[in-house]
Amino acid sequence: MKNTSHFIPILFLLLVSLQQIVQVSSFTQRNQEFEESASSRTLEQEHEHAHEVHCSRERSRAAWKIIEEYLMPFLEQEHYEMSSKCRLHPDNDLFRDQEQHKIHLDINEWQCGYCKKSFRAEKFLDQHFDNRHYNLLNVSGSKCLADLCGALHCDVVMDTKSSKTKCNPAAAARNHHLCEGLADSCFPIIQGRSARRLNELFLHQFCHAHTCSRKRKHFPRGGKKQLSVFYLAISILTLMLLPIFYLIVYLHQREMRTGTQDLRRISKVGQKTKPS
Repeated sequence: MKNTSHFIPILFLLLVSLQQIVQVSSFTQRNQEFEESASSRTLEQEHEHAHEVHCSRERSRAAWKIIEEYLMPFLEQEHYEMSSKCRLHPDNDLFRDQEQHKIHLDINEWQCGYCKKSFRAEKFLDQHFDNRHYNLLNVSGSKCLADLCGALHCDVVMDTKSSKTKCNPAAAARNHHLCEGLADSCFPIIQGRSARRLNELFLHQFCHAHTCSRKRKHFPRGGKKQLSVFYLAISILTLMLLPIFYLIVYLHQREMRTGTQDLRRISKVGQKTKPS
């Protein structure tokens, strides 16, 4: 009986120790699960926010449209090549590669140039690029073309600013300063006559309209659209006048042939009636 009484405290201590071990093990396991869960959530959040780009695709597209229509035709006329350091250069457009991989098949059919998937509208293709091909964006450096919208008058092209909106002198001065900076950095006058002419053109085409003192016309030098309309009108007029020209030439030649035949006939008659 005495021997049995000695084992009871030992068994009790063993049970208590075993219970503590189980509790510690359970706590450690729960802690590990919590840490793994937190780590997993962090990775998911990083994945969700990894491709967030703080640059408006729509405004970048409007800025490039303005550059393409109201600036590029004059660069082509001058045979001038912009430096890649110029913020207006195509390489400095974050979305340029994706925009070039848009295939417009029909009015309501757009296709992704990367994976050939089709969409009913351009906005759905934009969402597809954001979700599936965000890894193809070159996010290194300052490449958001939308940042230049203030200087390039994107609101005019996008029709986002009402004509009744009161002009803000501070904003106009800020945009004018940005615009002049673009002119000087993209077309340094020390580079020659072409750069000097393009510098003056850029100031006149974009910068002078940034004022509240008097009404200025946007893009006064016109652009690709105006030039194409002019050439279209000339082409139509040429096509209309060309048949008339050929008709006049044809009638003139026929009249000449008729006159020649009449002269020959008269000559033959005169030879027959001549006395021997």
